[in-house]
Amino acid sequence: MNTIQNQEDYFHLPLSKAELSPSPFAQFSTWFSQAKTKGELEPTAMTLATVDKNYIVSARMVLLKSFDENGFTFFTNYLSLKAKQLEQVPHASVVFWWPKCQRQVRISGAVALASDKESDTYFKQRTKESQIAAIVSKQSAVIANRQALIEKYEQMMKQDGELKRPDFWGGYVLKPNQFEFWQGREHRLHDRFLYSLNQDTWEIVQLSP
Repeated sequence: MNTIQNQEDYFHLPLSKAELSPSPFAQFSTWFSQAKTKGELEPTAMTLATVDKNYIVSARMVLLKSFDENGFTFFTNYLSLKAKQLEQVPHASVVFWWPKCQRQVRISGAVALASDKESDTYFKQRTKESQIAAIVSKQSAVIANRQALIEKYEQMMKQDGELKRPDFWGGYVLKPNQFEFWQGREHRLHDRFLYSLNQDTWEIVQLSP
């Protein structure tokens, strides 16, 4: 067995309950802005964990595209494994890890399809290359080889005119009922605060590291 020695250099930045916003969305927005300012490589990257009806769990990285008090939105192929699991169990968790800030945010809640309007609007904002990639890729399906995929892509690149969003591609919105904000501290005595939604009120408690 290989033993891994971690040499984290945690910030000497305490996180107290008094410093937290009453709104987890506002607190997330603050940390997200600070992650970008700190120069995190991909601050929108989040691990999305889903489960099917047989309790088989899957996790993968996706990109956050927008967020507000209505939820956190990401886009994907509706034929993918994640989509199939979300159809069976419409709940998920996401995790953001910002190593330069030594911060982690965990968010859990129910997941629903984004509106067609929202999906259409975002699809139109994508580059032609990204639009075509979404169209030609039947995500998670077995392919003969990469060349077959590239040929479909190149054929579509030669076509003129506006591309229509395929009905198998669009957005999801995660509506949170829990947030956890984790601030790395020395000696592994990290600061952790949990927001839980109780009816219309967010309750905040501190957790042991």
